Amino acid sequence: MLVLITYDVNTEDAMGKKRLRRIAKQCVNYGQRVQNSVFECLLDAAQCRLLQAKLLEIIDEERDSLRFYYLGNKYQTKIEHFGVKDSYDPEGTLMV
Repeated sequence: MLVLITYDVNTEDAMGKKRLRRIAKQCVNYGQRVQNSVFECLLDAAQCRLLQAKLLEIIDEERDSLRFYYLGNKYQTKIEHFGVKDSYDPEGTLMV
């Protein structure tokens, strides 16, 4: 299923900046960055639970926000892209 992950990390201090980097590193391991704090990840249920657990260990729930949007397996009809950044094929090869 395609999962859209968004986050907002309070970076007013050094610990926040570290959390921001750690969250981005985890998300890059599972999907493609499509905006600064937005990733599209093609995951099965187990991978999704694992990534969610990893991210929840990193964020500060008092200061940060983390959202998962579950677009499902028929996500192609739910996404429209406009603008300069090329779209990508989430089922294609992921270069890390």
